[in-house]
Amino acid sequence: MTVHFIGAGPGAADLITLRGRDLLARCPVCLYAGSVVPAALLDHCPPGARRIDTAPLSLDEIEAEFAAAHAAGLDVARLHSGDLSIWSAVAEQTRRLDARGIPWTLTPGVPSFAAAAATLGRELTIPEVAQSLVLTRVSGRASAMPPGETLAGFGATGATLAVHLAVHALPRVVAELTPLYGRDCPVAIVVRATWPEERVVRGTLASIEAAVAADPIDRTAIIFVGPGLAAEGFRESALYDAAYQRRFRGREGI
Repeated sequence: MTVHFIGAGPGAADLITLRGRDLLARCPVCLYAGSVVPAALLDHCPPGARRIDTAPLSLDEIEAEFAAAHAAGLDVARLHSGDLSIWSAVAEQTRRLDARGIPWTLTPGVPSFAAAAATLGRELTIPEVAQSLVLTRVSGRASAMPPGETLAGFGATGATLAVHLAVHALPRVVAELTPLYGRDCPVAIVVRATWPEERVVRGTLASIEAAVAADPIDRTAIIFVGPGLAAEGFRESALYDAAYQRRFRGREGI
């Protein structure tokens, strides 16, 4: 018996990986976060599978479901939204599984920031404008940020920021980043990327609060901040330059 943690993707049911879909199709038990995982994904479960919505459950109750499946010799598909590598609460679950001697695997999923960038139609790294992307959040009820991880610290680099789980703290985000990026710095907020109700609110650090006030956002949004979001006329990468020689191009003598 194995617990298979599966990144379900950002929202659209067809953005689960083939591996994740196939694992889901052969597990007789499925634990999923009903508040953020689309119901259509459960169509991949085998007939008669036990489906458990973990949204109302505590960690102890989730662990008890793992233990019961282990005792019965039943594989478990554990669906999490987005990708497992960030803000998934997987680490605390696998720690408990290790303590019980229950085997587990991780299958990555499409992360929400990547889906949101696709919605914007933007590459987040632009030659000589922005070559780094910082994924971060602000302190909240679930957990506090470590002392050294601050918006001001990350903003001082000039990198593109993807601020998760922070739309409720938009005034703070604006206040901390405006001195670093300037009032005219582009901001884009993507709400529920790839869901049917997906939408985008655009502005600058000077205007984004008013834009959100006119079109309120309650949750499940990513705030992007950085000059690369509106960069035009930038220098082209050398990657596809005719004079650029690389190992696989085979253009000798150029």
